[in-house]
Amino acid sequence: MTVKLIDCTLRDGGYYNDWDFRQELVSKYLQAMVAVDVDFVEIGFRLVENEGFKGGYAFSTDDFIQSIGIPVALRDKIGVMVNGADFLPKDISQETLGFQLKVLNKLFKDKVDSPVTLVRIACHVHEFAECLSVATWLKDKGYLVGFNLMQISNCTEAEIKQLAEQANQYSIDVLYFADSMGSLDAEQTKQVIRAFKQGWSGELGIHAHDNMGQAITNTLQAVKEGVTWVDSTVTGMGRGPGNAQTEYLILALAEHKPKSNPTQLFELIRKHFKPLQTQYGWGTNPYYYLAGKFSIHPTFVQEMMADNRFIDEDIIAVIDQLKIEGSNKFNLNRLDAARHFYVGEPRGSWNPIDLIKGRDVLILGAGEGVATHQKAIEAYMKHNKPFVMALNTQSIIAKELINVRVACHPVRLLADCHQYLELVQPLITPASMLPVNVKKMLAGKELLDYGIEIKEGIFDFHEHFCTLPTSLVVGYALAIASCGRANRILLAGFDGYGEDDARHKEMDVLFKDYLHTLTARPIISITPTRYKITTQSIYAMLSSL
Repeated sequence: MTVKLIDCTLRDGGYYNDWDFRQELVSKYLQAMVAVDVDFVEIGFRLVENEGFKGGYAFSTDDFIQSIGIPVALRDKIGVMVNGADFLPKDISQETLGFQLKVLNKLFKDKVDSPVTLVRIACHVHEFAECLSVATWLKDKGYLVGFNLMQISNCTEAEIKQLAEQANQYSIDVLYFADSMGSLDAEQTKQVIRAFKQGWSGELGIHAHDNMGQAITNTLQAVKEGVTWVDSTVTGMGRGPGNAQTEYLILALAEHKPKSNPTQLFELIRKHFKPLQTQYGWGTNPYYYLAGKFSIHPTFVQEMMADNRFIDEDIIAVIDQLKIEGSNKFNLNRLDAARHFYVGEPRGSWNPIDLIKGRDVLILGAGEGVATHQKAIEAYMKHNKPFVMALNTQSIIAKELINVRVACHPVRLLADCHQYLELVQPLITPASMLPVNVKKMLAGKELLDYGIEIKEGIFDFHEHFCTLPTSLVVGYALAIASCGRANRILLAGFDGYGEDDARHKEMDVLFKDYLHTLTARPIISITPTRYKITTQSIYAMLSSL
């Protein structure tokens, strides 16, 4: 049995540096891959959408690949990965096959005109059937084709067998399964492989994540069970805990790689990858272990570790909540679990109209605009007496000028519980809907109970609860102001992000959707903002007093 090793460092590792690797590192990396005798180098993604800056290894065009100096020994060993979701039209009225042909013709030439030999299609189980036709097109163009089925640990044996039977009807060179949550152990890996073999007669591959420190063990178990394609990255570089480490895997598979010489690889790691690992922090730790154990997407942990607001007890608290929700899909601002975070139907006991009706509402965000223009904002507040809502733990403005604090985003609420107890203002939050553990953490705090539910694309305001398209706290604050029949809504500290930042675009959409509701109040930013909303100067407001 011949085992084929794919190193996908530049593809999987790009999640940390936006696929923007320095040429010096890449040149030494490619030479090291020749020395350790890898069978394929997955040079990067071939993405479709161009949102935010990403380096060349996110798109891996033929011209780009030819420009980076591929060694002669790797000329027939270059691979790229595409996302299955890119071949599924977002407009459900659009014909799928025609859409796929359009995307494929944009991304790929005939193999004879391309430096790429292997194309792998990464897709979720629910995308698999519609993406199989992509494999046929690529095979007809002369490429080796692999499928990477993600989050396979969530599937039953019967479901895996069914997927395998579907794949068996198509010309696919290798069928991979990815342990996306890093939750499999050696025995479970064996069971997954045996389920695949009930319906698939071709070659199998494994992409193992290292949440629980099992990536190498699971990969070697897979080889024992007849898997012939294995993935790895240098130092395991990849999202969160990372992957099976190339440097360990080539040693463990020495009998399959007798020509492998790891000396250049070890030097590459010492000079280039260890400094990167120190900078970005991939690799397993107890939090990733827990995430793997409870099938929580590792990016939740990665984001919390990158945010210095999250101390150890906060991360544990968030994991405790996420394991209840079953959070195997990550989205930073629209947490997939947010709709399940609150218990039961939307409800509350506090009506904002009691405090807000007929008043201006001033919402304080976390941007630098608050600190920069603090004196002017405070002077306006003292004279005009708006109803002031500070989002989360914003604490620059004098505490006696703030009426309430507002929090609803699940992760922020969990992370900041201890700070709310020290702040004097009441906290508006969906109190009666909170899980028991969060209620205990907020014991003794004055809570104004305004309920919430999350439904994509919907803004709706009621006496005691609201329906929102996102759990972002600014949407919750806008709903409170609308329900309270505010005169108008003033914003301070909503500076915005860069134009290409996904968070900036989401906020612009949020403001636009809110303003299209029937009961929306006028929104005016009184400090500088990049968002597409009306802006006036706080200083002009002061001069007219």
